[in-house]
Amino acid sequence: MEYFNLVVTLLDATVRVATPLVLAALAGLFAERSGVVDIALEGKMLGAAFIGASVATVGGSAWLGLLAGIVTAIAFSLLHGYACITHRGNQVVSGLAINILLAGLTPTLGIAWFARGGQTPTLSGDARFQAITLPFARELADVPVIGPIYAELISGHNLLVYLAIAAVPLTAWVLYRTRFGLRLRAVGENPAAVDTAGISVSALRYQALIVAGVLTGIAGTYLSVAQNAAFGRDMTAGQGYLALAALIFAKWRPVPVLLACLLFGFLGSLEARLQGVPLPGIGQVPVQFIQALPYILTVVLLAGFIGKAIPPKAIGIPYVKER
Repeated sequence: MEYFNLVVTLLDATVRVATPLVLAALAGLFAERSGVVDIALEGKMLGAAFIGASVATVGGSAWLGLLAGIVTAIAFSLLHGYACITHRGNQVVSGLAINILLAGLTPTLGIAWFARGGQTPTLSGDARFQAITLPFARELADVPVIGPIYAELISGHNLLVYLAIAAVPLTAWVLYRTRFGLRLRAVGENPAAVDTAGISVSALRYQALIVAGVLTGIAGTYLSVAQNAAFGRDMTAGQGYLALAALIFAKWRPVPVLLACLLFGFLGSLEARLQGVPLPGIGQVPVQFIQALPYILTVVLLAGFIGKAIPPKAIGIPYVKER
């Protein structure tokens, strides 16, 4: 039973760690299905995390922080769209520029506003999203097998975790069951055909980037206002890039995206538990190797699957309307 509880605890941590990855990967899914490479996921998450925590600190409300984080991410999504949709700039360069800008801007503003070395003050009470205890979780906690699964693994997460899980089937429904999803997939494959049908390619791509902004805004705010209680310098730690790797590994499909992100989340939670713990027959593994596990897996997955994953045909190609 002790090992069972350990597994449940590990899976519980996996869900928490995977949440921002799922949201960011779904954001990339909308953007790249429309034909826009969104390498700026990392920067938008970082910007949303900082502004979300800052507004939550000043306003004393996690909801205000979430709204501010979403608005920030949408603003940078529109900036990315302005550069690579309106002016047909290089999408990778535009995304990297946003990442570099926010990597330097967030700690600079943090030092200027709060004088805490780039960090924001610690959040508490209503300024932070708290864990939600589902009905009967406490009563069922002592029931063998079912109790720990319900009380620890299913219950006890904050609202944004449940929102991320719900976003997966919702994304699948939007993508495959709605007119918007059909047009989105079409514009990523053959924008000329969409344009011929009288639908604006630019408008669709902007709409996709706005949705991506909403999702990355939630992901970034989750990091600073829900999972943690403050913003810290470079707190995204490459999670935007991991989300892109999960998206490629999942071949731009919602449910496989969830599974790939859970795999990364599992490695992330495993990393935290293996540090300083000697393994049977191996001994103590260097902490640097354990911390590198998610990134090693990224390289392995991309090396093995990048050639097999077929992206949308028009991805990364600016559309020029034929006259």
